[in-house]
Amino acid sequence: MASQAPTKPSSAVAGFFSAGFRPFFLFGALQPAVMMALWVPWFLGWTQLPSAMPPVAWHQHELMFGYVPAVIAGFLLTAVPNWTGRKPLSGWPLFLLFALWLAGRVAIACSDWIGADAAMVVAAGFLPVLAIFVLRELVVAGNRRNYKVVVALGALFAAELLFFYEVSRYGFAEIADRLAIGTIIMLVAIIGGRIIPAFTGNWLRQKNPGRMPSSFDRFDMAGMALAFLAFAAWAIAARLEAFVWPAGILMLLAAGAQFARQLRWAPLRTVSEPLVTVLHVAFFFVPAGFLLTGAALLSGDIGLRTAGIHAWTVGAIGGMTLAVMTRATRGHSGQMLRAPASTVLAIYVPIVLAALARIVAALAPELTVLLLPLSGACWIVAFLGFVVLYGPLLLRHGVR
Repeated sequence: MASQAPTKPSSAVAGFFSAGFRPFFLFGALQPAVMMALWVPWFLGWTQLPSAMPPVAWHQHELMFGYVPAVIAGFLLTAVPNWTGRKPLSGWPLFLLFALWLAGRVAIACSDWIGADAAMVVAAGFLPVLAIFVLRELVVAGNRRNYKVVVALGALFAAELLFFYEVSRYGFAEIADRLAIGTIIMLVAIIGGRIIPAFTGNWLRQKNPGRMPSSFDRFDMAGMALAFLAFAAWAIAARLEAFVWPAGILMLLAAGAQFARQLRWAPLRTVSEPLVTVLHVAFFFVPAGFLLTGAALLSGDIGLRTAGIHAWTVGAIGGMTLAVMTRATRGHSGQMLRAPASTVLAIYVPIVLAALARIVAALAPELTVLLLPLSGACWIVAFLGFVVLYGPLLLRHGVR
């Protein structure tokens, strides 16, 4: 019997760059794991990186403008063809876009060697290129209803430029940090408000009929408007003290509104399917972040402020992106839309523990030396868990 010819490496590479979710989900998950493994010992003074940025600024930048844009790119490069009916970005154009993102990560990490200005130029190139591509596809297809994603990309790009300015002038970024977090959490709240009730309803209709989640409606729009006002006031309060108290009140109101939104999605009815439950758990950190940040603004407590930021960044952003990546990867690779025990134990449980440990570390600073490494370790386990369990599916060229 003639032996089967091995697959050519070029074919494997072509398959990997056949759809945007493949490279951006895989390396988007690998990057935050590597980032955290480098940052925790750097922050604790055990090691040093050749970056011109201080440890905290590097950590902020690589989360908000490195990891998050990669996941957004993977999501949009998969969703836009469905919205427009046009061919997805693939082959050399996709490779070049991915290479631009990767170059930004290397440039920022090695900015002390290549120069801060050169690193900023390289790193800042990804978001506008992605935005231009998405806008072109939407304009050609006449898909105006999704222009808002381009606006969000533009806002994130503006926040990155402001981030570079603040770090170069003050050594830290505060307004840009708040603008970036606000933009990303608004995306989580808007997209989550559409996909969570939809996915919950799909599952309940098949497995557990009864009360159905409410679809996105005017109540959600009002909640999003309140969230926007809260984030706007929070950003202004970074420089104008008169806005601190109003921002705190708006944050608490936004916390109540976002929690009320979530209650309308029947979260407790999903506990038997972790692939759906994890979406609700991740979203819970959105109102939690509003609550903690609002309390911090009204009390002046730094620990509450740090806890609120990490409820958003580790819990909401980390949890929601992993939830979306696992579900999308399973769906586009022909797997059952169920979360096996390995996914729950290696990805979902660690990311929730990472968020809780980081929040408690902020509220109890005397435990930082213990809980910060624990949170970092759980974060690394969650993202490496995705790489190990879902990397083979992303590398396998098949169902899209």
